[in-house]
Amino acid sequence: MSTTTTEHKNSSFVLHSPNIVTYEDRPVPELESPHDVIIRVGWTGICGSDIHYYLHGRIGSFVLEKPMVLGHESAGTVHTVGDKVTSLKPGDRVAMEPGIPCRRCVRCKGGNYNLCPEMAFASTPPYDGTLAKFYSLPEDLCYKLPENVSMEEGALIEPAAVAVHITRQANVQPGNSVVVFGAGPVGLLCAGVARGFGAGTVVIVDIVQNRVDFAAKWISGGAKTFMPERGSTPQENAAALLKSSGLEEFGGADIVIDASGAEPSINAAIHVVRRGGTYVQGGMGKDEITFPVLAMCTKEITCKGSFRYGSGDYELAVKLVAEGKLNVKELITGKVAFGDAEKAFEEVRSGKGIKVLIEGVKD
Repeated sequence: MSTTTTEHKNSSFVLHSPNIVTYEDRPVPELESPHDVIIRVGWTGICGSDIHYYLHGRIGSFVLEKPMVLGHESAGTVHTVGDKVTSLKPGDRVAMEPGIPCRRCVRCKGGNYNLCPEMAFASTPPYDGTLAKFYSLPEDLCYKLPENVSMEEGALIEPAAVAVHITRQANVQPGNSVVVFGAGPVGLLCAGVARGFGAGTVVIVDIVQNRVDFAAKWISGGAKTFMPERGSTPQENAAALLKSSGLEEFGGADIVIDASGAEPSINAAIHVVRRGGTYVQGGMGKDEITFPVLAMCTKEITCKGSFRYGSGDYELAVKLVAEGKLNVKELITGKVAFGDAEKAFEEVRSGKGIKVLIEGVKD
């Protein structure tokens, strides 16, 4: 249920509690630092985490305790710049990296700012998100969009950067075989980035027919697909996948990425990795699962987690899109006006489309 006001200085889409949202007039952000910029948000995508907060009001230890503006996959136009901003000017179109690290802790100083314990991340309690007319960020977290990249594509730089980080965690090399479990936006983007990094055989796994059909056509150069049999064991599905994809003769895939967070997928994935291969967990699911530890150990699998994005990931995502190596435009299956944001959330909640975008506030 939502309510609407008629005049706004900084109209915002606000979550109050599960399934209760409003459009509110909020203060226009101010420049808190001479290195900050104020952005007029142009387009915002809906992420799975946004839906989770919308439905449940929490993700793990992050609990909604006060009204919070939703959204974090955004691009916009620079509106105002601080006195010490040198790389941006009003009118520049930018992709917005929505997490501000402390820059002082051990993790930040070690180059892993995505692991900063004090990270202020948009649309993660208690921090407001980007589904507003204006949003403020430090200059260095705004990335200019090349002329051939649209604002709508700019909103998909955020999930593309997530995929870049996952794929870099996997250390994909030219010729590697890569299997990706989950053909949602991040899984598709992981497969696309892997192909951009030079992967040879790319296999997409999902339980939904139209998703695997789309993946087969969307991945540059084509991709193989596999749909697990319901009722089969993870070992049985892994064996069937390897046989159908031609990876059986190599003893498995060089790299397996799980972008689903689903326990059956994670279990099957470990059995798909070859001996000495690499497994990266990109999808989030239950806090605790049953995991095939014996297979991981006896095959000496390198297992890694992946969380958000770090140094260089946004820049590389922009570059891949600008060079045509990552076609994010075809992932956009719906666009709505700001006033229809709740409708868009309901559509994504019901599983419609791949990526739905919400347009920024109109004057």
